Amino acid sequence: GLDIAKSVFQVHGADVDGAVVIRKRVSRAKVLEFFSTLPACVVGIEACPSAHYWSRELRALGHTVRLMPPSYVKAYLKRSKNDANDAAAICEAVTRPSMRFVPTKSEQQQSGLMLHRSRQLLVRQRTMLSNAIRGHLAELGIISAKGRNGTAELFKIIADEKDGRIPAAARFSLDVLAGQHAAITAEIGAIEKRIHAWHRSSEESRRLEQIPGVGPIVATALVSEVGDWKEFSSGRSLAAWIGLVPKQHSTGGKER
Repeated sequence: GLDIAKSVFQVHGADVDGAVVIRKRVSRAKVLEFFSTLPACVVGIEACPSAHYWSRELRALGHTVRLMPPSYVKAYLKRSKNDANDAAAICEAVTRPSMRFVPTKSEQQQSGLMLHRSRQLLVRQRTMLSNAIRGHLAELGIISAKGRNGTAELFKIIADEKDGRIPAAARFSLDVLAGQHAAITAEIGAIEKRIHAWHRSSEESRRLEQIPGVGPIVATALVSEVGDWKEFSSGRSLAAWIGLVPKQHSTGGKER
């Protein structure tokens, strides 16, 4: 069991009979050096930030790496929560036959996800700017229609220095926000160009686009997030994993 962190990692090792053989703190710089001295073994890691990187590196050393959702590992934590106990819980959880594992993502998959998450962040910031501009102008009695067309009308009003409805100090602030909005829009366009270029180079993504209602954005996001489609036993399993079906909370024969 390997409990990863920023600088200090905790290792907990057990043999086939479950007897503890390793309990050690290792600095980040010496993790690969430490595992390179071990014989090939099964390494369990919680699927958290940087876990996929360490999974790829340890696999390159000949180890079998299994990533697990942290919520599934929590049930095996005994006593107080600390690095040593977390590593022991991971070591215990990885041996359970009923445990479900997370496939290791490739660098290409993670790069695609970075594109999508960067775009998502910028879109959220652009929406915040649009709402701020609408709210400020509403305080001056200037209202526009919903959507991008309404926002474009507000930008024209802000750019028109002859419009006496906006005081000079307010116009300065609104010019700053409008400039930020334009810059973010340009950055979103640049990211979308990269996404479309990747979509055209990916056979799986182009095949997904043939589904009605699925475009390059959704197709590339699915390819980046899912990776190996054979991890799912059926289309329903994939739909449940995405969250397209409600969660079940049943008891006493009553299904909810």
